[in-house]
Amino acid sequence: MIAPQTTFMKAADREHGGKCEPNWFVIDASGMIVGHLATRLATVLMGKHRPEYTPHVDTGDYVIVLNADKVRFTGRPIKHDQNAHFTTKMAQKVYTRYTGWPGGQRKTSAINMWSKKPNEILKLAVKRMLPKNALARHMLDKLKLFSGPSHTHQAQQPLPLPEHLLPKRS
Repeated sequence: MIAPQTTFMKAADREHGGKCEPNWFVIDASGMIVGHLATRLATVLMGKHRPEYTPHVDTGDYVIVLNADKVRFTGRPIKHDQNAHFTTKMAQKVYTRYTGWPGGQRKTSAINMWSKKPNEILKLAVKRMLPKNALARHMLDKLKLFSGPSHTHQAQQPLPLPEHLLPKRS
């Protein structure tokens, strides 16, 4: 039996002269779990929620994330004087990177990352869920993270993220 062949839309078949017009969405991330939110954001950034999704074309939308510093990890809550969403998993999580030099492996705990660059936790989670190619950098550029409840993209008139794309609240 021959498997059915997957077909992708060609540039000429798409509307607007081969370009896919991106939408702008906004979401409040306060109290959401990092991994659950990151999977939904990666889906929207890649464009997998659209019917014209094509893997080799950037069909994703822009996403504005408010209160990105108030995301939380799963795990049992631990009392912390600075972070209300501090959990056991946040205490155990370690981010590893490599400088490119011999002996250049650097490790940073999630607590230190949260205190120095709180938006970086969500950005790294989304980055690691995107495809590992040159197109992923363009997809990640469409993610706009803000620590507070306001953003600087009012001119784009962002819509709230649709209910079916939101992570389930736990």
